[in-house]
Amino acid sequence: MKKTVLFALVAAVAFSAEGYKILNKIKVGGTGGWDYLSVDPVTQRIFASHGGIVEVVDIKAGKPIGQITQLHGVHGIAVASDVGKGFISNGQSNSVTIFDLKTLEKTGEPAVGGQNPDAICYEPKTQRIFTMNGRSNDSTAINAKNNEIIATFPIGEKPENCAMDGAGKLYVNIENSSEIVEIDAAKPGVTRRASLAPCEGPSGIAIDVKNKKLFSVCSNKMMAVTDIATMKVIATPAVGAGTDGAGFDAAAGLAFSSNGGDGTMTIVKLVNGKYEAVDTVPTARGARTMTVDQTTHRIYMLAAEYGPAAEGKDGKKGRPTVLPDSFHVLVIGK
Repeated sequence: MKKTVLFALVAAVAFSAEGYKILNKIKVGGTGGWDYLSVDPVTQRIFASHGGIVEVVDIKAGKPIGQITQLHGVHGIAVASDVGKGFISNGQSNSVTIFDLKTLEKTGEPAVGGQNPDAICYEPKTQRIFTMNGRSNDSTAINAKNNEIIATFPIGEKPENCAMDGAGKLYVNIENSSEIVEIDAAKPGVTRRASLAPCEGPSGIAIDVKNKKLFSVCSNKMMAVTDIATMKVIATPAVGAGTDGAGFDAAAGLAFSSNGGDGTMTIVKLVNGKYEAVDTVPTARGARTMTVDQTTHRIYMLAAEYGPAAEGKDGKKGRPTVLPDSFHVLVIGK
């Protein structure tokens, strides 16, 4: 009887482990902090924010191949493969830098109507770029084909990241009010708004288009799973600390949370009709944002090595210092 119980426990643990691990660390080097990153599945390049520049990394070669420089407080990068352009949000200059995905040449820098553009997303049906302007609590829509500003419209206090359904709708986390909003990209404007309670301070968001679910990661160590049809939270599986990014692999049916506070990635999936956290993968401290490549099913995060915590004036330990030239891209997969 005891052997049977033990076997069942071992089998359950084996079943829950999804097999993800760090496959590679692509060294980039340099100095400065980081925020979002994006992957271009066509060229197999990663675009990573890094202080005042965007690092361009060739995934297949496993090395950086270029930089987009002279930027102003980079936050996010949106890839519009069908129009051959990339779009970078500049939080300091309230603008968006536009560049050619192949040559990396800059082709424009329109000013947005709001302040501190942070997250940035591309909506493919309307071929429009949307910036989430954190200080002015609005969003700016840009025509990706001709680079013209279409409109700036209110969405809520401190908008965070965004996810697209591919059919003309965007979903955005509103951090200060712990809400989620639906945006009609063609309008453009907010069409629905709903509470994410008990989620607090939602940041990263991902979408399961087929099953019409949203995954918002929250500062109180949970992932709020929202049913798009009803805009109601249907599950709140636990995730790690210090998360800022979320992802979803459509083929695998897995949602991910990058937990920079404790250096882990939580994997969430549907088990017997309920969304549950099924695995915790060691990553790296500070690896809080992510992007998922739907073609290779690999996950990418930004990280660096840390030294000892700095000594504060009052004798208390401050934040640990980032070691010079240690910035890198984590490649996670099976």
